[in-house]
Amino acid sequence: MTARSSLTIVLAAGEGTRMRSSLPKVLHQVASQTLLAHVLAAAPKGAGTSLAVVIGPDHQVVADEAKRIRPDTLTFVQSERLGTAHAVLAAREAIARGADDLLIAFGDTPLISAETFARLRAPLASGAAIAALGFRAADPTGYGRFIVEGDRLVAIREQADASADERKIDLCNAGVMAIDGRRALEILEQIGNANSKGEYYLTDAVEIVREKGWESVVIETSEDEVRGINTKAQLAEAEGVIQARLRKAAMEAGVTLIAPETVYLSADTVFGKDVTIEPFVVIGPGVSIADDTVIHSFSHIVETTLGKNVSIGPYARLRPGTSLGDGARIGNFVETKAATLEAGVKVNHLSYIGDATVGANSNIGAGTISCNYDGFKKHRTVIGQGAFVGTNSSLVAPVTIGKGAYIGSGSVITKDVPDDAMALERTHQVIREGGAARYREMKRGGKKPEK
Repeated sequence: MTARSSLTIVLAAGEGTRMRSSLPKVLHQVASQTLLAHVLAAAPKGAGTSLAVVIGPDHQVVADEAKRIRPDTLTFVQSERLGTAHAVLAAREAIARGADDLLIAFGDTPLISAETFARLRAPLASGAAIAALGFRAADPTGYGRFIVEGDRLVAIREQADASADERKIDLCNAGVMAIDGRRALEILEQIGNANSKGEYYLTDAVEIVREKGWESVVIETSEDEVRGINTKAQLAEAEGVIQARLRKAAMEAGVTLIAPETVYLSADTVFGKDVTIEPFVVIGPGVSIADDTVIHSFSHIVETTLGKNVSIGPYARLRPGTSLGDGARIGNFVETKAATLEAGVKVNHLSYIGDATVGANSNIGAGTISCNYDGFKKHRTVIGQGAFVGTNSSLVAPVTIGKGAYIGSGSVITKDVPDDAMALERTHQVIREGGAARYREMKRGGKKPEK
């Protein structure tokens, strides 16, 4: 077995017109990440590995997404759509560098794993020219079939070209392939324009290898892992598969999901120990949840960091930029955004805390709002440690509430409040005897009020 250290990955990002969307196919999301991001997360990386992404014309946004994930990505444009081999050869410059291995993948297979990519490369070290990824299809209709003799792959037959007996084969082509990098260009450049559509098929590489007396082998994986996404229905199916994986992994790591099938997770969700999540919770991207935290039902959390022993919801919404310290409490119908709530802060109900910093052990009463937007700019509210903000208060930013300060209920605070001060802003209560009766009489058209 020969040591192989260098690798070129050519990843084709198709347009996916059947998605019925102006968004390129590979930028659609499952588990809060693009299809492309899932594939690149699984693809090999590290020293000696280079990545070439082949995009369609006017799809610079796809190249931008690849570079966001892997800044060293090389981009090549396939100006005409003339088949899979044509797409791969668009990256001829990258292939010509002659890495030990060439790995060909596609940006619309978000469920493929790093382990599968590793298994696919392994036969090349033993002398194989090609290792092709296959799966046993529940319904093979429409897929290319693997024609195998003994333990060798001798051809990949497209559905339209397959005989009646070949169509009975359930071992199907996933499209993903590893090729000996030192022979890759020689193989790819011999793929002829032999089909009725005038396209160059990567699958023809197998017969070219056979004619040269070299070896092609099959690596099998599950159908789920290599399902491609071409429609919104298939996108939803992939979402279901990956959500089941994420929930299983979370529970195996010690997270309690009371009704797993109702909880939505993101691929990058990070859990501590003894976390409990009640039914109907949505966790978007960028969320980290520390030990002993409980998220109650119908809460929605995005780009948020939760400390230890935090309680969220029910019916809470934590928007991007939220950070909660240990022991913080966010109750029902509370919304936060770009807010840092330090340890022990309580915001138990019906409040909005946005563009704010709240000091440790402060209490924010029901109906409190940090009024952060003046119609032109966002402004920040700072609440000191141990402050008490009474119910139904409006804090008009920019404003600072000092440590230990007390805000009376129903106040509209527009000026800074010093440490340990009490602030109360209300008009004087006016009582007009009989006023309610007179008002009703007026509304009834002059009739006297009933006694």
